[in-house]
Amino acid sequence: MNIFKPFLLVLLTLLTTVISFSNIAMDNIDKSPYKVIDKVGHKLFSDIAMLSPEQRKQPKVMEKLIEKDLMPYVDYRYTSYMILGRYVRTATKAQRNAFVDVMRKYLAMIYAQALTKYKNQQVKFERERSVGKSRIAVVHTEIIEQGSQPIDIAFKLRRNKTTGRWKVFDLVVEGIGLVSTEQAEITNQIRESNLDSVIKLLRNKVNKN
Repeated sequence: MNIFKPFLLVLLTLLTTVISFSNIAMDNIDKSPYKVIDKVGHKLFSDIAMLSPEQRKQPKVMEKLIEKDLMPYVDYRYTSYMILGRYVRTATKAQRNAFVDVMRKYLAMIYAQALTKYKNQQVKFERERSVGKSRIAVVHTEIIEQGSQPIDIAFKLRRNKTTGRWKVFDLVVEGIGLVSTEQAEITNQIRESNLDSVIKLLRNKVNKN
């Protein structure tokens, strides 16, 4: 009789149970915009606080942290299409895919620059409240430092109508929205040249950073 077989069956059962509970926990988090920001925000700001002032000045260090903590919760395809605006309809499938790919990297770079304002100050997250059937939610976060005005960071999230999960699609720092700012600049560049040129320009910015 193989004595290892019962042991393996028990081990597989335990692993399946752990994975199932993990998925349930993640689903519960993803299905509340406030829980998403609370979870992601605590992890993100905690990791930034652990960086030295010199490290926070290094773009690649900050971008690596953003990629790990924030980007899995960012609906970068939706954000990319919002930034493209009306040019989504005229772009080819290859152009849309190329734009989304480079925009994901560009967004990580922009988020990293925006969050350099954080230097281990107190962070206050907005309390959870009902969003009803709304597919869009705005969760406010304040970075509080004694003797200074609070820095307001608003995370805009969108609920996927199929999965019910919430993901970030815009970041507003001190009233300045990333999507609206980038959309104005990028659509103007497309109008002056073309989408392929803009994709190339964004790639150069990402690679030089």
